[in-house]
Amino acid sequence: MLIIGVAGGSGSGKTTVVKEIAGRLAQQTKQKIVVIPQDSYYKDQSHLPMVERQAVNYDHPDSVDFELLAAHLKELKAGRAVEQPQYSYITCTRQRETVHIEPSNIIIIEGILIFTCEELLRQLDIKVYVDADDDERLMRIIRRDIVERGKDVEWVLDRYKKTVKPMYHQFIEPTKRVADIIVPQGGHNKVAIDVLLCAIRKMGYKE
Repeated sequence: MLIIGVAGGSGSGKTTVVKEIAGRLAQQTKQKIVVIPQDSYYKDQSHLPMVERQAVNYDHPDSVDFELLAAHLKELKAGRAVEQPQYSYITCTRQRETVHIEPSNIIIIEGILIFTCEELLRQLDIKVYVDADDDERLMRIIRRDIVERGKDVEWVLDRYKKTVKPMYHQFIEPTKRVADIIVPQGGHNKVAIDVLLCAIRKMGYKE
């Protein structure tokens, strides 16, 4: 089993990179690629009033249930299925429904903070950091939060100033040093993605 971790700042293009490598790996290996998003493992905030839920700092490592995520990854590596939680950014709560995940020979873990967890780091075979300029990330964050999460521009900019940007420089950007491969310009960097796929093939996953 090969475990690939893909980290980077919010809006850096991680999802695009994951879709690209997962799609090409599935085509090359004829296997199902399991993708596990860190976002599914945000801690449940249903015990808080809505005003307090909306003030939660989702860019801080304490907001993620890393204990459960690491435990689920260990279960998958042991050949056992897990029930992945689902999280709603609209209600800021963990949903009742879960996603049944079966073990796979290739698993991709994706999220802004996954390299801040030592237990997760020890389980990753390849660590990928997706990099992008602050301005580019901000534009992507604005589009995503308005379209997918029902926020307005003023809310997005306020959150970016108060939490997203400072947390990025405090917790996320420093994890770049642990990466095996850095992908500049997100999913648009085809050369970097080709290098990543080449590294995966050298580890035994050939076309």
